[in-house]
Amino acid sequence: MINKLMNKIQKTNAPIVVGLDPMLSYVPSHIQQKAFAEYGETLEGAAEAIWQFNKEIIDKTYDLIPAVKPQIAMYEQFGIEGLKAYQKTVDYCKSKDLVVIGDIKRGDIGSTSAAYAVGHLGKVQVGSKSYAGFDEDFATVNPYLGSDGVKPFVDVCKEEKKGLFILVKTSNPSSGEFQDQLVDGRPLYELVGEKVAQWGEEHMGDSYSYIGAVVGATYPEQGKVLRKIMPKAFILVPGYGAQGGKGKDLVHFFHKDGLGAIVNSSRGIIAAYKQEAYAKFGEENFGDASRAAVEAMIADIRSALAGN
Repeated sequence: MINKLMNKIQKTNAPIVVGLDPMLSYVPSHIQQKAFAEYGETLEGAAEAIWQFNKEIIDKTYDLIPAVKPQIAMYEQFGIEGLKAYQKTVDYCKSKDLVVIGDIKRGDIGSTSAAYAVGHLGKVQVGSKSYAGFDEDFATVNPYLGSDGVKPFVDVCKEEKKGLFILVKTSNPSSGEFQDQLVDGRPLYELVGEKVAQWGEEHMGDSYSYIGAVVGATYPEQGKVLRKIMPKAFILVPGYGAQGGKGKDLVHFFHKDGLGAIVNSSRGIIAAYKQEAYAKFGEENFGDASRAAVEAMIADIRSALAGN
């Protein structure tokens, strides 16, 4: 799957991923009203509104991008109905040949970690048959519990030729409370990066490992260091746009050939119609606003990489 992701990035010349992280407040009123008219102001109605919102954004952007990243919490808040919308979103994205990164941030040990891995990336055995659960292509994993929490995911990824993005240095302001703490004179995130590189050696694609890393755009200097520590790891870069990251901050996350990283933007794209720059599209044409935001992001990153 890492080979497919690389090929899709090269084909689109767009090392970006659209974060499908919908809050109900992002969904235009006409979509909410239609969903509520059919299902009432219920969890089912909310989930239908989220699904229709996602579908329009996917339809307007899938030809420009290699991948999407739905954040499961935005769906879980609506309970089982929300998870159905998550599943429909994953399936629809895959029908458009998009690579799906399930932003699930799981982290546990033993049979629990294995169950998470099977549910999202593998197949569960039911009698004489096996079924894929959510069936994403990649998943995000929290490594705080160490190798015991990561190995079950790696094992499933080897079976299914799927991949992981391990949290190494996250984009949020308080990430340094733990991640920057010094261990034998070195910040913890560097040691986690070394483990990611080590895990990745066991599961390689053609040029990059199936085991990637999450490093926030808001920490470009740390990204520069981690790029050297993890030369074969693809880096998923959150924090672009709404969190303050810009194309010029990202050059060190990439190798000189312009590969090795993929940059995420969520509300900066899916809620673009709410921004002054895209207000001309209006609520009714929110999908067109999202497409314009994707085009602007691609141009920003291409320009930054061209000047690198």
